[in-house]
Amino acid sequence: MANILITGANGQLGSEIKELSNQYSQFGFTFTDIEDLNINDVALLKSFFNNQKIDYIINCAAYTAVDKAESDRKNAELINISAVANLAKLAANYKIKLIHISTDYVFDGTSHIPYTETSATNPVSVYGLTKLKGETEALRHQQSIIIRASWLYSSFGKNFVKSMLSLAKDRTELSVVFDQVGSPTYARDLAEVILQIISKSEDDPALFVPGIYHYSNEGVCSWYDLAYEIVTFASLKTIVRPIETKDYPTPAKRPAYSVFNKNKIKQTFSIEIPHWKDSLYKCLTILKNKSGV
Repeated sequence: MANILITGANGQLGSEIKELSNQYSQFGFTFTDIEDLNINDVALLKSFFNNQKIDYIINCAAYTAVDKAESDRKNAELINISAVANLAKLAANYKIKLIHISTDYVFDGTSHIPYTETSATNPVSVYGLTKLKGETEALRHQQSIIIRASWLYSSFGKNFVKSMLSLAKDRTELSVVFDQVGSPTYARDLAEVILQIISKSEDDPALFVPGIYHYSNEGVCSWYDLAYEIVTFASLKTIVRPIETKDYPTPAKRPAYSVFNKNKIKQTFSIEIPHWKDSLYKCLTILKNKSGV
């Protein structure tokens, strides 16, 4: 039985992996967050790996407060760079395969064609810069897979989808930027892909192909389009109005274009990716059932 360690297990992706874990009874899962396993404590990590045999690490731990990172650089660097370096180094020492999650924020968003894994990176925020440096650390371990995801959301945690639902229930009108476009990523779909990669790798170790991969749901939309779809599906009467980024200033600059070319991950691991609307409706249905509305 392969044993999988999930760090940042209380976040959106970690929570989705936990939900799916009962479908993968062939694996042993250890779910940890900072209160269980501080991945910036090297001595603690060494003790953990000495006492538990781990075959895979899925690193979902991250500092994701994009705007706060502009004034809280030290903590962003601690989680997004230093902790990744610790995991990568120890994963190499203990012969553990590492799957690390990154972001579209490693790009500046000035492209007009979908970003490939070899496209030039140029982060325009502290968050993006720390995530890019974290990728460099992860790649020091030769058995690392990095998956960049964009516009992540889930029925768990804090995210755009849940925020829009909450705001739309209380307001008659919402203003949402329409000049930032990308592809949403339903965390449950990503969780499924990660577990499929591990499952296939267990059947054939050659199928664990290290490197950087892009993942999001299929299709493209703006934040306005996404908000409109959320409000419409929920049958709310809130009016969603499109605005420009300049009309909604934030401490951190966002990429205006976050569309991924996903051919590499689809071809390497033989996966199908759902359209963003289909996945959004699944998530919204779950949220509706949870709320009982």
